[in-house]
Amino acid sequence: MEFHPVEENLRQSFRALAAGRDQASLLELPGVTIASLGVRFQMFNAAFFSAPVDGPASLEKRLETARDHFRVGGRAWSLWVCEDWLSWTARRRLSKLCGKFGLRLAAEMPGMVAAELPRSLHVPPPLQVRRVTTEADLEMFRNIGAVCFRVPPHWFAEVFDPAVIGSSAFECWLAFLDGEPVATAATVPFGNAIGLYNIATSPAHRGQGIGEAVTRQIAADARRRYGNLPLVLQSTSMGLGVYARLGFRPVTRIQAWVS
Repeated sequence: MEFHPVEENLRQSFRALAAGRDQASLLELPGVTIASLGVRFQMFNAAFFSAPVDGPASLEKRLETARDHFRVGGRAWSLWVCEDWLSWTARRRLSKLCGKFGLRLAAEMPGMVAAELPRSLHVPPPLQVRRVTTEADLEMFRNIGAVCFRVPPHWFAEVFDPAVIGSSAFECWLAFLDGEPVATAATVPFGNAIGLYNIATSPAHRGQGIGEAVTRQIAADARRRYGNLPLVLQSTSMGLGVYARLGFRPVTRIQAWVS
């Protein structure tokens, strides 16, 4: 099914960030993946469904499994739901049951796929895009991300710790315009897809085509290295028009619930 590369890559992106951390939890429980970084930002202390949910009883059992895991450590946590795992009856009860477990809806995003990116009709801005390979690069990556995603800088620094520098599982990128850092991105090559994440342009430089240019450059680089695989991502409302022009189409919907 088309949604599988989207949800599999999303789970892998969290596993990649959690790997090797002292406070992390990486578990495969019945129907539930735990990929928790053990950080203050609860979005990254995550549970995911990893198999079909055939009705409300099964949904409640999965929620209990996730809740019980995080209750032991006393951490705030999140549930990331790919709607296509849920039967129609489970979808109808999702909101009510999440509320029962103390979860509130924080975000809804289309999960999107592109097989090919059409040729650009515009002259792209003259960006220099490079991997994050130093502490200084990482600090610039964090600063842009914290502003764009409206996250406290110290929380963002916990999520993107020095282990991501040079990582091949979660590849962080910086884009520069006239020597100034203006955008970020990340790539997660996994299975039969390349995931694109953390695509963000600093507020002062929006409206110049930077987001599209960064997306094109990191996608082309990843495909040169990993093969001509489908590209997958989850879009914010701000980026939806850009990704549609780039040939991405929605194949599922992702919901993020937080405690």
